[in-house]
Amino acid sequence: MRCGLLGRKLGHSYSPQIHRELSCYEYKLYEKEPEELEAFLKSGAFDGLNVTIPYKKAVMAYLDEISPEAAAIGSVNTIVNRGGKLTGYNTDAFGFSWLLQKSGVEAADKKALVFGSGGASVTVCHVLKSLGADPVVVISRTGENNYENLDRHLDAKLLINATPLGMYPNNGESPVDLTRFSALDGVLDVVYNPARTALMLQAEQLGIPHASGLSMLVAQAKKACEYFTGNPVPDAEIDRIERLLSRQMENIILIGMPGCGKSSVGKALAAALNRTFLDADEEIVRRAGCSIPEIFAAQAEAGFRRAESAVLADLGKQSGIVLATGGGCVTRPENYPSLHQNGCIVWLTRDLSLLPTDGRPMSQANPLEALWETRKALYERFSDFKIANDGTISECVNAIEEALL
Repeated sequence: MRCGLLGRKLGHSYSPQIHRELSCYEYKLYEKEPEELEAFLKSGAFDGLNVTIPYKKAVMAYLDEISPEAAAIGSVNTIVNRGGKLTGYNTDAFGFSWLLQKSGVEAADKKALVFGSGGASVTVCHVLKSLGADPVVVISRTGENNYENLDRHLDAKLLINATPLGMYPNNGESPVDLTRFSALDGVLDVVYNPARTALMLQAEQLGIPHASGLSMLVAQAKKACEYFTGNPVPDAEIDRIERLLSRQMENIILIGMPGCGKSSVGKALAAALNRTFLDADEEIVRRAGCSIPEIFAAQAEAGFRRAESAVLADLGKQSGIVLATGGGCVTRPENYPSLHQNGCIVWLTRDLSLLPTDGRPMSQANPLEALWETRKALYERFSDFKIANDGTISECVNAIEEALL
């Protein structure tokens, strides 16, 4: 069976892996320009397709049949080729319903704002209305309800981002500032990379129930697989595959005092997990073209911290890496979202008497005890858990692996 994903710019997609987990059919990526769309669909060179941006509406003109649900929604994200007859379905509706259910957010009788007016938006609106949300308001750049008159909708209870804003590689973008809304019961984002968009990070900070789009991605793929094969797939597969992807996508970030072993432990951990290891300090040196002591001498600590934040903002966008950070990265609050957006942050501790100071300007300029007192609360604030590195490297790696399970 020949299946795949149809879109314009697909980049790195998790869909092939998801479908490999669901079944054993071939699954390819088909990047097509708009002028290639009709010829490709009429070629019959596939048995099943998923459809993504920007073709969820455009493909409908070339289909022989469209399911009642997809026709009502006005968006198709799944196509099945049965003997040359193309039938379109919408499995995003099942996916978004699953996301809502998993988040625990209730939609009935609540005002919902949906940001975006594309294929994802019409599906989200359809599901919300079917669940009793009222009213459902679409916010777009140029529509009646837009970003310039949001003040009329500050009483919204639900907010859903159905745009690509905040999606990799444009991390940090958000459709709206949540502090403008005082009555939110839930915030959802169909974006799944990064795991925590700027919108999700702000919802987390404000204590608003929230969920991102990875479970929706897996759930719609499960439903598509059923259309492709004609065989049912247990719903439990959605949770299993989501957990698998979450672990693979998540960065492991090491923080801690200078000399606590972040680089040596990080290299060993990356080798054990078959991941890429990156060292933030090494990247700073590479970009600056000089050593860290030389950066401190020329630009003082403030200049170094600016360079460090820029590096962490870039490295934090990546997925599935082990990243060793500098000991002072926690002193700048803006580094937390850069690291947390895709990462589990591990605080390595070590007895102060075992910490070296060679080549470490901050450790040489300040008594280690004073540096520790200044930073320990910051390490605590940044970290998801801490691991003692007072024994061997292998013991520390084993402890981290166990904590990650």
